[in-house]
Amino acid sequence: MPDRFRTAARGAGATTSDTDLDAAANYLLGRWAEPQRHYHDVTHLAAVLDVVDRFEHLAPNPDRVRLAAWLHDAVYDPRALGDANERDSAEFAEGLLLSLGAPDEVAAEVARLVGLTAGHATEDDDPDGELLCDADLSILAADTERYEQYTSAIRREYAHVPDDAFRAGRTRVLTELLKLPSIYRHSEIRAEWEERAQANLTAELAELA
Repeated sequence: MPDRFRTAARGAGATTSDTDLDAAANYLLGRWAEPQRHYHDVTHLAAVLDVVDRFEHLAPNPDRVRLAAWLHDAVYDPRALGDANERDSAEFAEGLLLSLGAPDEVAAEVARLVGLTAGHATEDDDPDGELLCDADLSILAADTERYEQYTSAIRREYAHVPDDAFRAGRTRVLTELLKLPSIYRHSEIRAEWEERAQANLTAELAELA
């Protein structure tokens, strides 16, 4: 995994030493392995990176998208309110990348991309942001067994929330996703995953009800 971070950082213009890049990668992996994470963990990180690699041809700046994938849940506290995790992750991302010698523009853009994962809504003509959001939501198009593992892991992350409150909150999240014009932005990804994701979300909503 550190080699994937190093390659992306170099591709995005980071000028620090390989030793520093590897240290940053290992520090991030430590964050992704924190005990409160049951879904938002290293497995999720690797899955998002795999999607970005597969569909990198859809993004003008795939290395920036890869860095945003590494950093989009760098701060993750299930007890945080609103989009605090995404805001804090974006701020952390910009600071870290600047410390690694990334150009100001790159650090700011990666932070912007990280912020998009709060609501997974992008503006028109934002293929980098669209790829990150599509990759982050790729789990929604998983097969039935994997999707059930995902929902179970999410529930464990929110074990501190009573059942009624969790059902209400989860229902709001799924409903907002289903209100989007489509869950996936890129047409190539949408053609492959949209139908399955819609079915998974609809089935989960029925169970929550």
